[in-house]
Amino acid sequence: MEYSSQTSSATNSILQLVSFTIGNEEFGVDILKVQEINRMTAITRVPNAPEHVEGVINLRGKIIPIIDLRKRLGVDCNDHDKNTRIIVVELVGKVLGFIVDSVSEVRRIPVSITERPPAMIAGIRGDYITSIAKLEDRLLILLDLEKILSADEQEELAGIM
Repeated sequence: MEYSSQTSSATNSILQLVSFTIGNEEFGVDILKVQEINRMTAITRVPNAPEHVEGVINLRGKIIPIIDLRKRLGVDCNDHDKNTRIIVVELVGKVLGFIVDSVSEVRRIPVSITERPPAMIAGIRGDYITSIAKLEDRLLILLDLEKILSADEQEELAGIM
């Protein structure tokens, strides 16, 4: 069955998300923002980079900055393991990688099970969050990756690349 968001009504719209975990929480991002998902690789540190910027990697000849989403969201840091992944996305014309604890799956959820978030959620500023999906047994926090970084931080990253 082919899906077109333009032809469906808002009540029947389906969101297609890549879901991933950070700590004990499950998050989702729009699948159209995700270019690829990679296993953890060696990261080259960049002097004087912001704390949440782990460094850069060479991805098929292109140098891309890598952001630790745990640090950016203020979640306690832990060591990377075999489940750690880098989600590669394009934001405002720049390719970035976000380190997450694990990638769960691609999900299709109806817009009708989502609602706007409260202003503050578990220490994460609400402006990063587009909505919260109420799944049968848990909540899924939908992130707006373009708002994860401020305009100033995006400019800083441009200086690294």
